[in-house]
Amino acid sequence: MAKILYVEDEAFLAKIVQESLVRLGHEVMHLSDGKNVDRFFLEFVPDICLFDIMLPFKNGYEIAKEVRILDSKVPIIFLTAKSQTQDVVVGFEAGGNDYIKKPFSMEELEVRIQNLLKITDGIKKETPKVDDIPIGKYYTFHPIKHQLISESDKRTLSHKESQILGLLCENINGTTERKEILLKVWNDDSYFNSRNLDVYIRKLRGYLSGDDKVNIMTLKGVGYHFLVE
Repeated sequence: MAKILYVEDEAFLAKIVQESLVRLGHEVMHLSDGKNVDRFFLEFVPDICLFDIMLPFKNGYEIAKEVRILDSKVPIIFLTAKSQTQDVVVGFEAGGNDYIKKPFSMEELEVRIQNLLKITDGIKKETPKVDDIPIGKYYTFHPIKHQLISESDKRTLSHKESQILGLLCENINGTTERKEILLKVWNDDSYFNSRNLDVYIRKLRGYLSGDDKVNIMTLKGVGYHFLVE
């Protein structure tokens, strides 16, 4: 049995899906719009989330991003009639793990739920606790919450910003190869993704600019030296 947070504004469809999931042994919290999903997420603590895309108040992409700040690993499945390639890309960028086009069968949905739960369970067993990481005199990086905090500011990082900073922090005062970052964050070291990486590195330099003893140095043709004096 899994605890499922289900957000869907089509009342008839929601009733069918919720009743079917309950018959399969799941506990389901259904919400009919994107308002206050983060609050209900913290109260319910689901094992998996099912989000429609077109919702009142906030769309599925927006609430997925909010959930990713609260929990970086809970599986998210988008249930939607939108099926263009760009829609799929936006969904994964927002933190989604899977994407099912409406109409769908309950058999398919249940299989996908079980597959993601197995993967997540394996990650929970294999992944050690990640501690907060001090960076220089003024900053602390919270990998789980995707936050970079100083005495005067609390910045929530995007999923990719957090991934890249995490890789750099694995080699503080050492070198992280550019290709390693591209393959771990994008699974592809293409020219397009390489240019995207340049943009993210510039953003991270700006976020850390309050401490002149912290510097992400570019080593041309190699990668980045994360200098923290």
